[in-house]
Amino acid sequence: MRRQEFRLDWTYDRLCGFDLETTSTDPQTARIVTGSAVQHGGGRPTSPRTWVSDLGGAEIPPEATRIHGFTTEAARSAGRPAAEVVEEITAALAAAVDEGRPLVIMNASYDLTVLDREARRYGVTPLMDRVSPAVLDPYVLDKRVRQYRRGGRTLADLCRHYVVPLDGAHTSEVDATAACELVRKMGRRYRVLASMSPAQLHREQVAWAREQNESLRAYFARTPGKEGWARDVRLEWPLLPLVEPVR
Repeated sequence: MRRQEFRLDWTYDRLCGFDLETTSTDPQTARIVTGSAVQHGGGRPTSPRTWVSDLGGAEIPPEATRIHGFTTEAARSAGRPAAEVVEEITAALAAAVDEGRPLVIMNASYDLTVLDREARRYGVTPLMDRVSPAVLDPYVLDKRVRQYRRGGRTLADLCRHYVVPLDGAHTSEVDATAACELVRKMGRRYRVLASMSPAQLHREQVAWAREQNESLRAYFARTPGKEGWARDVRLEWPLLPLVEPVR
């Protein structure tokens, strides 16, 4: 009797989660405070790697400290030279891509843009100039499969909705690990996602993110008091293009 073969989809494969904690919400100027690359799943133990940057002379404003807990003094004391941290993070992600792993990044256009600008700031070859990753973004995916779901879509909101542990939110290792678990649950709940390869999903997310951001831009434009916000909504995903020299 011929054995029946079952195809396992990408939700059973090894993924690489990535997350940054930074100095600012502006990806063009934010500096990396901590970063984590977490190898997750695929029938193997989770393997995290975390970096702390000395900020390269920048400072952490109080509002950022309240989110991730790092002060300027703590980062400079515990951190390694920023240029080395940026190179090592970029190299680790490129290696994961070369090994065939999707990059799982919550709100990818922020983290990947920060990493890109930091690379350019320190003369490091940017990630997208090294490899062409397949990126899985829980934020974009959830907005696609549950467009009209009530509630927020922060990482904490999504973890509550999909019942994913998030102990110690706003540490880069915990957030990167949670993002991996999120996309696995999404893929297994919504088979339309698991039926596509990571590369196909990446291409679809480019279009989905544009549609989602166009809708948000239109909402702001027609809402009294929010009209000015519309011009700040960017349509590109997963990397915002460079439009001016990095500062």
